[in-house]
Amino acid sequence: MRAVVTRVKEASVSIEGEVQGAIGKGFLVLLGIGSGDGEEEAKYLAEKICNLRVFSDAAGKMNLSLAQVRGELLVISQFTLYADLSSRRPGFSRAAKPDIAEPLYESFLAHCRALGFSVAHGSFGADMQVASVNDGPVTLLFDTD
Repeated sequence: MRAVVTRVKEASVSIEGEVQGAIGKGFLVLLGIGSGDGEEEAKYLAEKICNLRVFSDAAGKMNLSLAQVRGELLVISQFTLYADLSSRRPGFSRAAKPDIAEPLYESFLAHCRALGFSVAHGSFGADMQVASVNDGPVTLLFDTD
């Protein structure tokens, strides 16, 4: 699995002009699922992201976790994170097929919720518009490979 995690002051996702999900302070997570991914990767990545300490403490150091700042998550499925960019037109053969990816996406959401977090999300496979107010900016890349 791959994830691009951005620390945000707020973020939202809309589908056909209607807000599907929105959060205040927290993480915007763009989540890509590869063809070899499974439940183990979903659980590992959820725990890794939810326990990040990248929010500023009283001294201005990135030392506080999502839980400590009462942050939320907005998770967006993003198969394009597995793009093969060796030619001008990206290929996506390394991304998991929807019948594999969607249950793992849902599993990732469930793991984040089980860790006690409010999780907003888009709709798997939909054409979505994502808005965010980045904080920092702080953007981190994760790859379970």
